[in-house]
Amino acid sequence: MILIDSNILLRLASRSDPAHSLTSKAIQELRQQNETLCLVPQNLYEFWAVATRPLVNNGLGLTPLETVQEISGFKQMFILHADSPKLFDTWETLVAKYACSGKVSHDARLVADMVELKIPKLLTFNTTDFTRFSMIKLIHPQNLTSNLP
Repeated sequence: MILIDSNILLRLASRSDPAHSLTSKAIQELRQQNETLCLVPQNLYEFWAVATRPLVNNGLGLTPLETVQEISGFKQMFILHADSPKLFDTWETLVAKYACSGKVSHDARLVADMVELKIPKLLTFNTTDFTRFSMIKLIHPQNLTSNLP
């Protein structure tokens, strides 16, 4: 199983993003490898926040209705897992153990979900944001598509 990071969802939704094609090819490659691609609610919360933010504020500028439609598509493309009842306890342990502060605490929540759901891999453009969490394997889309036409 592989968790799809929110930055992957944002690039899939933004057809004008320079990394849109790379992202689509990476998803296609993982499907050809018969990988199970997953989401957790945190991915969709983060997607919503950026998707509905104006373009001038580094968002996608989508309306709430457009964002609902994008999320509906993601829920068809990927398996959406519910949060584990132990998510908070695992998150709290991770942020304390790795001395997380600021935005990294959101990343720790994704990792906590991965730990609880036994999802060992994360597809992300932000590999450096997750390197402190040694219990997961990080996959950058570029590493999947370097041999594709």
